[in-house]
Amino acid sequence: MGMSAIVLGAAAGGGFPQWNCNCDVCRLAWAGDKRVRARTQASLAVSANGKRWALLNASPDLRAQIQSTAALHPGGDRRGSPIDTVVLTGAEIDQTAGLLSLRERSPFSVIATAATHAAIADNPMFAVLAADQVRRRAIAPGERFTLGDGIQAELFMVPGKLPLYLEGQDFNTAPDTASETAANVGVELTDGKARLVYVPGAAAVTPALRQRLSRADAILFDGTLFTDDEMIRTGTGAKAGRRMGHMPIEGPGGTLAALDGLSARCIFVHINNTNPILVDGSPERARVEAAGWEVAWDGMEIVL
Repeated sequence: MGMSAIVLGAAAGGGFPQWNCNCDVCRLAWAGDKRVRARTQASLAVSANGKRWALLNASPDLRAQIQSTAALHPGGDRRGSPIDTVVLTGAEIDQTAGLLSLRERSPFSVIATAATHAAIADNPMFAVLAADQVRRRAIAPGERFTLGDGIQAELFMVPGKLPLYLEGQDFNTAPDTASETAANVGVELTDGKARLVYVPGAAAVTPALRQRLSRADAILFDGTLFTDDEMIRTGTGAKAGRRMGHMPIEGPGGTLAALDGLSARCIFVHINNTNPILVDGSPERARVEAAGWEVAWDGMEIVL
């Protein structure tokens, strides 16, 4: 069996439709329009044998994601789980809150950079993860480590920013999102035959990132916003996409231009509720599909 992945959640923070949003795209979902489907917050499950699974991020929707994914159901003993590792790409709420749903004393490891572990350690709520059951392992970007049976993994820095709650109170001062940072990383996975890269948040594509992605067989990449001013234009927010640490799909310096010509299977994840690529048949969906990209949905399976 080769390496396989299941998209547990394809949406950005807040999910789709977002509980308090009535934007044009969410309105379709609330009305039951068949051109859209609900999506939970971004997370990916990966395995080399279909028995032991690693989660890439633990979203606030994790319990529901486990319930809807048969491969992650408990089996055998009265207590236990096929989930043996959670890899975090950052310390945002939508990347970490699901850890609290894993507090019932089943053993697993949490792997993240030292910066992400420090942010978690500063929040006493995460002390509910019993130290004798949950191993917290700090991995430096560029350091190889093993997941489950037969997957070699590596964290790598990606342009982005600190979690919003760590930015401080001066929200008018834009953070540095152009530099690569250990607070925002991607994950590269290989079973020796195929290579998968997961980057749910990227403010830009550097030459080093482009080179790494050029070696991949499958890429799941930040698809938060279609245009940089999307939230401002739709009246759903006051910040541009890059200010939030997410490059747009379209436009100068956007993902379609920056990653044009890659041979990998390319899939957008972490899709904001305002993004019109969520609508089947929309001009924006047609644009990304014409460029060779797919739009992830909850339950999407990728076999390599």
